[in-house]
Amino acid sequence: MTQPLDICIRGDGIVGRTLALLLARDRLRVGLVSSSGAAAKSPAPSSGDVRAYALNATSKALLGSLRCWPDAEHATEVLHMQVRGDDGGEVNFSATELEVPGLTWIVDVPVLEAQLAEAVRYQPQIEVLEAPQSATLTVICEGKASRTRAEFGIDFEVARYPQSAIAARVLCETPHAQTARQWFTQDEILAFLPLDGPQGNSVAVVWSVQHDRVASLMEASPVEFCQQLAEASEGCLGKLTLISERGAWPLQKAQADRWSGTQDGKAWALAGDAAHNVHPLAGQGLNLGLGDVAALAKVLHEREYWRPVGDEKLLRRYERSRKAEVATMGATMDGLQQLFAQDGAPWATVRNWGMRGFERSGLVKQWVARQAMGFK
Repeated sequence: MTQPLDICIRGDGIVGRTLALLLARDRLRVGLVSSSGAAAKSPAPSSGDVRAYALNATSKALLGSLRCWPDAEHATEVLHMQVRGDDGGEVNFSATELEVPGLTWIVDVPVLEAQLAEAVRYQPQIEVLEAPQSATLTVICEGKASRTRAEFGIDFEVARYPQSAIAARVLCETPHAQTARQWFTQDEILAFLPLDGPQGNSVAVVWSVQHDRVASLMEASPVEFCQQLAEASEGCLGKLTLISERGAWPLQKAQADRWSGTQDGKAWALAGDAAHNVHPLAGQGLNLGLGDVAALAKVLHEREYWRPVGDEKLLRRYERSRKAEVATMGATMDGLQQLFAQDGAPWATVRNWGMRGFERSGLVKQWVARQAMGFK
């Protein structure tokens, strides 16, 4: 590009690449800073990456509009969801009962990243950069450990949970039947997310455990790990076989005090994990990040003709439009985590009574489910 950039996006993960593609449709000149320093290559999916995200209908529509939605093998439609407590409480969701095509979609992260990178590669309005360049607006999409956020002096209030998440993939003796499963106990939250399409029999595991359990689970042999996993999942899918490496990271909730501002006359904004982190128990993290970039792109698209993309009032519109939803989701996730972290029989009775009541709540249950699925 010979002309100055309108927008420089720092961070080329899913959130950053999606934003770049959305802005390029408005003929804005976009620079996308590569975290790897590789300026123009389209990376192949990594076999060592075990991440999988639950994406709702709104996120699916957004990525579909960019022609970056993976095929059915790599975006498994969830038709049923089972959530079990630690004292008989249970909640079930069905796409048929809710009259929706799918409750959520479990997306293979490396495949989605590769498709977005390929789309970026063929978009002439986007220049992939090895280092940041001056622009009217800088958007920070670097994730929760963002260095740029710290450089700009933005306060990021972090509260750490006494848990870490362990991620892996396992092959199951019994097919998953397009069902996502989750178990809540006093100290742990375990999720099985279906993979490899409708007929698949492998799942992505996200297991939130106390910090003092992490080392033993990470160091256990594959057989020992799967035995403990089968016990925690009540043997629902038969014999389990580990088919990936294991990853682990500490969990936290966090939010930046400001999502937009100016520094030295240049405007900036935050999006995705650089702006907020929530507990992964409901799989809403990436949905919130994609909601950020959709809202920012909409605000910039609908701006008055005389406002530049770095206009402070314009950016505050974006900030106001997102903060309430993110705060509500974060508080809900934190409340659920705290509820199941309480020790003692009375707490187990209360939370499982609540689960049973929610299961019978009819329209309330349907409304909550549709909100989480992105149907407003």
